Amino acid sequence: MPDASTEPNTVPQKGLRVLIGADTFAPNVNGAATFTSRLAAGLVERGHEVHIEAPAFSSKHGEFTEVHEGAEMTVHRVYSWRWFPHEWLRFVLPWRSQAHAARILDLVKPDVVHIQSHIVIGRGLARQAKKRGIPVIATNHFMPENLIQHTLLPKFLRKTAIRIAWNDAARTYHLCAAVTTPTRKGAEFLEAATDLTGVIAISCGINAHEYTPDMSPKKRNRVLFVGRLAEEKQLDVLLKAFAKLDLKLDAELEIVGDGELMNHLRKLSAELGISERTVFTGYVEDDEVKAAYTGATVFAIPSIAELQSIATLEAMSSGLPVVAANAMALPHLVHPGENGYLFEPGDVDDLANRLEAVLSAPQAELTRLKRNSLKMVAPHDIQNTLTTFERLYRGESVVDPITEVALDDQVS
Repeated sequence: MPDASTEPNTVPQKGLRVLIGADTFAPNVNGAATFTSRLAAGLVERGHEVHIEAPAFSSKHGEFTEVHEGAEMTVHRVYSWRWFPHEWLRFVLPWRSQAHAARILDLVKPDVVHIQSHIVIGRGLARQAKKRGIPVIATNHFMPENLIQHTLLPKFLRKTAIRIAWNDAARTYHLCAAVTTPTRKGAEFLEAATDLTGVIAISCGINAHEYTPDMSPKKRNRVLFVGRLAEEKQLDVLLKAFAKLDLKLDAELEIVGDGELMNHLRKLSAELGISERTVFTGYVEDDEVKAAYTGATVFAIPSIAELQSIATLEAMSSGLPVVAANAMALPHLVHPGENGYLFEPGDVDDLANRLEAVLSAPQAELTRLKRNSLKMVAPHDIQNTLTTFERLYRGESVVDPITEVALDDQVS
């Protein structure tokens, strides 16, 4: 009989009551909102009690039972105002954030608070949880460079505003037991922009089994982008690069998503003479997004401000080669010649050449790129993400999970 002291502890740990604070949450569509929904749903599936504090998405506010990603959770919708420079963004009045946080914390009595930004809801929760001795974990999805375009600030003031914004973020994050961000590059960026140290890189994670790779030869080449049609995505670069592709490649471009630049991009596609080969779907449901991934030949992401890019993880889970800007965290996901190519940000010719390299590749080479994407996305499984956050919630120390894999260039 083995010594009991050497046996693993098989007693299941008690479920936690987790309060997640998010300035954007479903039905909003962006990376932070998607991550929060998937994290919350995964925690519920693991037996935890999950509460969300988020802005109301209409005048209706209060406590609601909602279903997100197939899981039931309690959402505390706080009275919010519409931010009119943005197409859908709503915000909680900053001077009310602590009062809302105090009320919800005293009602829920969570074991741990997990904030998704410092901006308004996270600011109030961090301060009020600290007063109550409740540990706070923070995940930073924030880049003021992305938000500044939705303000009315003149351009000559934006650098100063960005510096002030980062300093403000640091003040809230210093109240937290741990600060995370989706990639090591994002962690380094956050540490460089603030006086924070020890930021932990934890992938947003993905349910890869929900996506369907298709290794069969495509009848027509299709270049795909999925995401918000926003300035930092640099979709004008993608349209201009697509216009340069050889017509013999018989390619079409599909832009899945909505945003403030929709009309501008439609007009640009007409000016470039590619409107008949370009499809703008607008907002579509999840099943249609997944079908778009399955039917594509290559995923293109020209964005210059990605802290991870859930869309790229989804594309890789669908077995797509990726052509991405060599900027921020995208090089963590795209390894040149292995599962796609990087191009110089903003360089139309470079992007066109990289797209052509994939679209003109022999089927065996295309299959190799596809299979490498599937291998490289495997460590980003959301179960790994959930386990790491559970450990942080319980006060355990963690290190960056390994998200790099060794690749075999041979086609199996």
